[in-house]
Amino acid sequence: MTEIPEHLRKRAEEARKKAEAAAGGGDAAPAESAPAAAAGESAGNSEAASKIPAHLLERSKAAKAAKAGTDVATAPAAAAVAAAPAAAAAPVATGPGGHTQRLLTVVKSGSIQDVKSVPQDKVHVWPHLLVAEFVAAGVITAFTLIFSIFVNAPLLELANFNETPNPSKAPWYFLGLQELLTMFHPMVAGVTIPGMGMILLILAPYLDKNPSQKPEDRKFAISLMTIHLMFWAVLVMIGSFFRGPGFNFVFPWDAGLFFEL
Repeated sequence: MTEIPEHLRKRAEEARKKAEAAAGGGDAAPAESAPAAAAGESAGNSEAASKIPAHLLERSKAAKAAKAGTDVATAPAAAAVAAAPAAAAAPVATGPGGHTQRLLTVVKSGSIQDVKSVPQDKVHVWPHLLVAEFVAAGVITAFTLIFSIFVNAPLLELANFNETPNPSKAPWYFLGLQELLTMFHPMVAGVTIPGMGMILLILAPYLDKNPSQKPEDRKFAISLMTIHLMFWAVLVMIGSFFRGPGFNFVFPWDAGLFFEL
């Protein structure tokens, strides 16, 4: 059960004492106020117990008084006594329009943030990209210079123009193209196929405009580059390890290895 506030209990006791004094003295005016005090006490107790708003209690009392045929003049007094406990309660701070929300819950977060510029997922070529490329080029150049000082190049003996080596192979980075020459016409192997590959790589950024940098979101670009690298790597490996005298196809575990750096 809800506990009755202390100020309501004191008010009920004062009203009870006044009613007893009026009953003992026989005065008509205090006797008339006794039912109002009792009604106020019962209204305060019922309101504290059920927490029903004062205007609903007033409406209910007026309806009961009209049905019972009582005097309508006692309704304002009862309403005033019933509204007294509600007025005695602590006032609730309200904002504009009677709202009880605090100010921070009403103001939007965007209006208190001072955004000077919208972040963009782009960087400038200079200095961000070119500085990184310059540093990388300097590191590779220094490594190549130091490596060439301490390690000699694997040079062969002087070439004999009266004797052509068999097989005669191009450097390893051209063996893919040499392998294509054994399969197609020189125009197709030397111009058409490499040209189509280069054009496709040039158009790749315009065909795939996905700005994401995650590998799982760049399936088209990764597939295109993988096919290109695997195609050329397979041709280089065949020309390096599976071509013997006369540039014929041989197995290295049967005929030996005809490849030198």
